[in-house]
Amino acid sequence: MGGALLSTPWRNLPQNKEEDLDFVKLYKPGYKNLKHLRILLYGPIGAGKSSFINSIDTILQGRITGRAPTDAISGRSYTTKYKTYKIKKGPESVYPFVFNDIMGFEQNTDTGVLVEDVKLALQGHVEEGYQFKPKDQLEEGDEGYRSSPTLDDRVHVLVCVMPADKVSLVDDKVVKKMREVRLAANELNIPQLAILTKVDSDCPEAKKNLNNVYRSKYLKNQVDKFYMLMGIPQNCIFLVKNYEPEPNISADMNALIMNALRQMITFGEDFLSDP
Repeated sequence: MGGALLSTPWRNLPQNKEEDLDFVKLYKPGYKNLKHLRILLYGPIGAGKSSFINSIDTILQGRITGRAPTDAISGRSYTTKYKTYKIKKGPESVYPFVFNDIMGFEQNTDTGVLVEDVKLALQGHVEEGYQFKPKDQLEEGDEGYRSSPTLDDRVHVLVCVMPADKVSLVDDKVVKKMREVRLAANELNIPQLAILTKVDSDCPEAKKNLNNVYRSKYLKNQVDKFYMLMGIPQNCIFLVKNYEPEPNISADMNALIMNALRQMITFGEDFLSDP
């Protein structure tokens, strides 16, 4: 566990806690032919991928929601199908960004999502509702394989999700799988960033005050370890606390989550505008 605080934060959040939220609410894709920006979340089981989607939904709906199913006790990935989550903006409209959640990576070869299936998802070849099969890779001609994906079907931003308190504990086989996905995304020029969840789990300073997350020596150390593990630059790693099991809306939690989402949207726009 870690306590001490740095004299100055290593990342500054906007002074106005609503600034990033306002950006997200007003966002419209710059690429006119695109219906939505697609953000794919990946990581080990129990990292908080589904909870992060629920947290985004909670903030934008202004109430606690739980559309993406989660399970804290099974020890296996609760997400088994390829599902697109759209966030309601009004009675008949949705926000122009969507999230895809996938099965978590596991150390065993016969459990968890296959790396090759994630690579296909990046390219838009995995159809909505496809049931992941840990022992059988999706191939062209199979039910659930999209042979001619559009730009809307492709992934525009890849986000690695990892619990801050588990960075040093993740299995080497899981790390290898995640790095393979990262390399595949690099080849496709897909921008990448990461979020470390459960920031208050082993950090007394963050538990006391979430505004301390970017001043916490412990969390900065976890970010540095994660950088060495995955190679994702520190300025692309964000710290968040999800709305689970937290039952009450919190401006401090919102600020961290919206700051991360704003960067995802910005990276996606950069990707789409790249000739």
